[in-house]
Amino acid sequence: MSDDLAARLREQGLRLTPQRELILRAVEELRHATPDEVLAHVRGQASSVNASTVYRTLEVLEELGLVRHTHLSDRAPTYHSTREHEHVHVVCRGCHSVRSHDPELVRSLVAALGEDGFSVDVGHLAIFGTCADCSAAAGSPEPT
Repeated sequence: MSDDLAARLREQGLRLTPQRELILRAVEELRHATPDEVLAHVRGQASSVNASTVYRTLEVLEELGLVRHTHLSDRAPTYHSTREHEHVHVVCRGCHSVRSHDPELVRSLVAALGEDGFSVDVGHLAIFGTCADCSAAAGSPEPT
């Protein structure tokens, strides 16, 4: 990780700092995390890191193509590593669980939009609904 990060930072005239390395590692370990969650994770190792450092670093890491963000709630964006395979996020409004699915799940939607000249950013896609567990708890029939 740090070799790739260091090379990409050097290409942009930036240097690899311990904070940048910690923040990227936190995103990779947490898998889907808001900046506040990244900050809490990083502070477990370096208490001097502040929120503005996390936000700035996440922006830099996204510009370098090392992380991506999506909106999994009405709160702050959620970041994940680009080292993971591209995936669609499925979010339960009841329990707030996030599941990752292969882009094949939305292949027909992507194809239909492509015929209209629209290119879909699948990794940014989040589909909201209710998971089977929350539907069962509410007494609702599971969708077919």
